[in-house]
Amino acid sequence: MEYRQLGRSDLNVSALCLGSMTWGQQNDEAEGFAQIDRAKACGINFLDTAEMYPVPPRRETYGATERIIGNYFKARGNRAEWVLASKIAGPGNGIDYIRDGRLKHNRQHIVAALDESLRRLQTDWIDLYQLHWPERSTNFFGQLGYRHQEQEFTALQETLEVLGEQIKAGKIRHIGLSNETPWGTMKFLQLADSLGLPRMASIQNPYNLLNRSFEVGLAEVAIREQCGLLAYSPLAFGMLSGKYENGARPANARITLFSRFARYTNPQAEAACSRYVALARKHGLDPAQMALAFVTRQPFVTSNIIGATNLEQLESNLESASLELGSELLAEIEAIHRDQPNPAP
Repeated sequence: MEYRQLGRSDLNVSALCLGSMTWGQQNDEAEGFAQIDRAKACGINFLDTAEMYPVPPRRETYGATERIIGNYFKARGNRAEWVLASKIAGPGNGIDYIRDGRLKHNRQHIVAALDESLRRLQTDWIDLYQLHWPERSTNFFGQLGYRHQEQEFTALQETLEVLGEQIKAGKIRHIGLSNETPWGTMKFLQLADSLGLPRMASIQNPYNLLNRSFEVGLAEVAIREQCGLLAYSPLAFGMLSGKYENGARPANARITLFSRFARYTNPQAEAACSRYVALARKHGLDPAQMALAFVTRQPFVTSNIIGATNLEQLESNLESASLELGSELLAEIEAIHRDQPNPAP
């Protein structure tokens, strides 16, 4: 397993990160434990979760994923061997049951969210604490273009100041962004550098063969500012595995179970996806492993967040870490991308 520096921090994280958003919904605690054990055996030291997990978010399951991870740490006694990442939720997204239902990134909400996450995770610290999505309205969660809306939101300086206080208190070590834009990322970095506040170490955004929009405005930021991408949805909700080809909807698969996961199922995305799947098979590769290897190899990627609902899927995803993509294959991937760039942002 390759390890990469997290931002400008003293932490090195595995090039593959284990995502957890199915635990507590599609996976029970025993299955979550098994996935963590298997990932650890393969050299993964990076585990990502969030206060709102599992997904899709529901009042009945709120916090279940963090509780499973906390129980794992208690059972195995190996918390210090992991780089643990979690996130504070933002407003909207159908969430009316966390705190007051009008979520903010201010002092009150950050302290409350962090303390509850620490309690569920049964740990004294979180290595990377991320803002799950911006408090302000901007283009994320499938929106490619930006439409301006005048609104009030917590000053980014206040957010950084509170996070800095939590770092000084020893509750978190480093901070990061998620579903953020170039403006938001650079503004946070500018404030940190000019005011001596904590610096964002990473940005967790979607990135896959069907959505390479990160390359347009954020790839240069990630490299020059050492604020690397933690890529989520590298398989586009499983579409790039090929299991949904020709309209197939396998039992218990995410898109089959949950209608909200429709971002990658529009006609143009399905057409492009079929071409990528066919390309992988033409070269004798597993389509999912090709798609994951493409993400992991990008110079702006710090870690590629993989997820699975069973050990067979996880094993296949882990094997992608050793897959090298040749120049001919990469050229063919670029040809498909030119024909249909970012069909599912």
